[in-house]
Parts: sequence; C-alpha cells; structure tokens
Amino acid sequence: MSPAGDECSAPQNNGHVIVVDDDESIRRLVTDYFEEQNIPVSAVSNRNDLNRHFVKACPSLIILDLRLGDDNGLDLLKDIRSHSNVPVIIMTGHYVDESDRVVGLELGADDFIIKPFSLRELLARVRAILRRQEIGRVPRVREREKGGYRFGGWQLDRRSRRLVDTQGATISLSKSDYALLLAFLEAPQRSLTREHLLQATRTHEDIFDRSIDVQILRLRRKLEREPQAPSVIQTVRGVGYVFALPVESY
Repeated sequence: MSPAGDECSAPQNNGHVIVVDDDESIRRLVTDYFEEQNIPVSAVSNRNDLNRHFVKACPSLIILDLRLGDDNGLDLLKDIRSHSNVPVIIMTGHYVDESDRVVGLELGADDFIIKPFSLRELLARVRAILRRQEIGRVPRVREREKGGYRFGGWQLDRRSRRLVDTQGATISLSKSDYALLLAFLEAPQRSLTREHLLQATRTHEDIFDRSIDVQILRLRRKLEREPQAPSVIQTVRGVGYVFALPVESY
C-alpha cells in the first residue's frame, strides 16, 4: 500500500507537518517544540500510521527518519515520491552516514538534517519550505519570456520552459530546476557562488546554503551522463559552481 492512497500530488492540509520517527522521545521533542511555535504537527512511528494520515489529506511537509526499525526509511521515501510531491526533510542517524543522505536526496528528499540536531535549525528549515509553498501558490503576472538557449546539443525554450535533450526527448523541469538552469545559462563558463545561485532561484531569504547543493544534485541527474562525475555543472572548490559548456542564445 502506498502512503499516498490513490494519488496525493499536492498538499491539502496547509501548514501541517508530520514527523515520522520510531523514537518516542524524538517525536515528543519535535512535536512539543513545534506546537509551542504554532506549527500544526502530528507524529507517527511507522508506515501504516503515515498511510492513515495520507488518506485524510496530504500534509504540507514530512520529516522522515531513515532508521525506522522494521520499516526502511528510504523505501518509504521512494513510495511517497511515487505518488506525491509533498516536501520531505530526511533525518539521518546519530552517526554521519553520507551514503544515506545522498541516496535520500537522489530519491527526492528536499533537505536533510543530522541527529543530534538543533530544534531551531529544524524549525527554520520547515518554515523555509512552507514559505516557498505559499509563495508558489500566489499567481505571478510576468511578461512572456522569449527566445532560448542551446548547449551541447540540448535546447531550452524560455517561452514554453521546455528542455529538450540531444535525442529530442523532453526533460521535465520543476520551477526550481528551471530557475537554476536559467541562472547557469545566463552566465556560462563563469564561476557562480552559492549566494548568487540562491538569489537566482529566489530561495536566498528562506533557506540555508546547503539547499543549493540539493538543487544542483537534482539538476545534474537530468543533464549529466554520469552525475557522480559531472562534466556540465562542475564544482569550483571554495566558490560554488560553473556551467562548463558554451551556450548559444536565440
């Protein structure tokens, strides 16, 4: 059974957060703190209890521990992503487990936090995501974009926001994917700081530096033949990132 029931593509329970953790002390700690901060919150310990919440309504955000005893947190994340785009913050164990974090981000997690964590930091990350959701629901009136870019056999049309790969296949882009790619295409072969990229994707006021690395990882998975050895979006140590291909505008 999927945690999303038949389909759960968008949050219906505005502002509501679900904490999924089999550690009762963590559940109580987070829920008590969030309630003090006027964040609607529920806590569950396993997949079945989460399923029941999805049957009622899509939450606005899920905080998911990847160590769930009998349940595998990564499998649960995969199930969530197969039916829902609800934001997910993953919690890794009490030790640093980079492989879990990387796999979790590749499966579609929006951010991560490592135990033991600061409740203030966790709350800030949650509020940042909820703010971005609210902003995304506000319709924007803007001039129709024109033209586009070609790079390495790829093409991005700004009018339709359609990205086409070297084989002519359309590659889906989220709003943040599109904004990030556009920032790179407007300044190809130049080192761009994380600060610049955060501003370009309109998340600078809302989230920590680490989130841009999550977005970069997702975009690399769409553009790179080998995301673990990127040749298109390259890391510039101590600075940020560079879009390595020449770009032609039209």
